[in-house]
Amino acid sequence: MTTKPDANNCSDVGSQKLSIRALFEAEESGLLRFAFSLTGRRAVAEEIVQEVFLHLHAKWNSVSEPRAWLYRSVRNGAFQHLRKTRRESMQTDEQRDSLIDESNETPDDLIAHMEIVASLRSLVADLPEKDQKIIQLKYFEGLKYRDISQSTGLTVSNVGFRLHQILKKLAAGLLPKGNQDES
Repeated sequence: MTTKPDANNCSDVGSQKLSIRALFEAEESGLLRFAFSLTGRRAVAEEIVQEVFLHLHAKWNSVSEPRAWLYRSVRNGAFQHLRKTRRESMQTDEQRDSLIDESNETPDDLIAHMEIVASLRSLVADLPEKDQKIIQLKYFEGLKYRDISQSTGLTVSNVGFRLHQILKKLAAGLLPKGNQDES
């Protein structure tokens, strides 16, 4: 069992970083295997482990059992990732099924719809990062304005205002596509 290096006996921040570094070197491969076993994707496992070590660094003095904390945090991060991807996958499957089920749509209608979806994704990608985060939290994670406010640091009313402005901007960006499809 790996024990936490004594950060209180460290004479400076550099020593503390070495202690965290030693823990990283001792536990990284096991944590990566654990995260990979839960997610099935190496890149995701690496990202989760990296984020967990960053959180540990921030909480170093308050974590009494870092090894257990690391494994619990990696497990939680993997489960959070799986929930998020499952929601996104379910939405995508539902969208695809709804397109297939509507038998009165012609192939041209389906292509037009797919083009609009692609345009919308492109417009969202062009938004400032903070606005993308608001869209992600509201429409992909299903959070309420209050929760988005806590996550972004904006006031609840500002979240509503920003979301309204973002949606107007996206609608304006899609309008030319809609007009072209009707002509």
